[in-house]
Amino acid sequence: MTRKSRSLSWGERATLAAPYLWLLLFFLAPLLLVFKISLSKTVIARPPYEPTFTWSGGWSAWWDGAQKFSLEAWRGLVADPLYARAWATSIALAAISTLIALIIAYPFALAIARASARWRPTLLGLAMAPFWTSFLIRVYAWIAILKDEGFLNHALIALGIIKAPLAIFATNVAVVIGIVYSYLPFVILPIANALEKQDVQLREAAADLGADAWRTFLHVTLPLSLPGVMAGALLMFIPAVGEFVIPDLLGGSDTMMLGKVMWNDFFENRDWPAAAAGAVALLIVLVGPIVYFEKRQNRSVA
Repeated sequence: MTRKSRSLSWGERATLAAPYLWLLLFFLAPLLLVFKISLSKTVIARPPYEPTFTWSGGWSAWWDGAQKFSLEAWRGLVADPLYARAWATSIALAAISTLIALIIAYPFALAIARASARWRPTLLGLAMAPFWTSFLIRVYAWIAILKDEGFLNHALIALGIIKAPLAIFATNVAVVIGIVYSYLPFVILPIANALEKQDVQLREAAADLGADAWRTFLHVTLPLSLPGVMAGALLMFIPAVGEFVIPDLLGGSDTMMLGKVMWNDFFENRDWPAAAAGAVALLIVLVGPIVYFEKRQNRSVA
């Protein structure tokens, strides 16, 4: 005998619809607006683009505009060498920063996961401590550290390690340092969560079978923590590709990352369609790793 399904009340339906409504209003609608701007033509006016789609004339005017939209901004993403350089620089710096952060974060996450229940909250609090200070203030602090007359060079010269100041500030190296420092907690926490959920008996079984600590780590601990590693890498790589504040404050004039290029197009060049096309293209490219990770997670659960 089959059990009759109960119909949902209006309150339950509203509760289920709330997150979808939130995504519609604050994600899809702004994204469609930006995409609409990317299909417009740049003009010297306010706003600095000629809208292709307008609702003032009704559906007929909208349909006429849809047949005359401009792909000029999208062609510029391919033809403009500045955007090609910005794409290459952004992906390279984000990938290098993510790799360095993973190397640093994994031992910290392992220490947190293997710590006693008494010390684990304290260690997690220390990992989250940078978030207690404004992001902008933390990046500005690195200016005082990395400048030629900054704390780092003074300390290295006083210790006799170097004789002349290191030229770190206003370089890609400074940008990588700033990105790693700023996003490191986002990498530590998912890895620590994955390590904490591992069954201790698996390591004990590996030891009983003759595996030493290194082999146990390579064949048991590391493979089981890969979902956390991938999650941490994505949480860092995705925002790092479009980062603006760090390359603007710590990078040099030759540090051309996508966030900086799009900011210049929006506020200095007044080329809103080009900046909008770059923003939409960046989102499309970054959705790929997220979809891949989601499919991988679903396969591992199944």
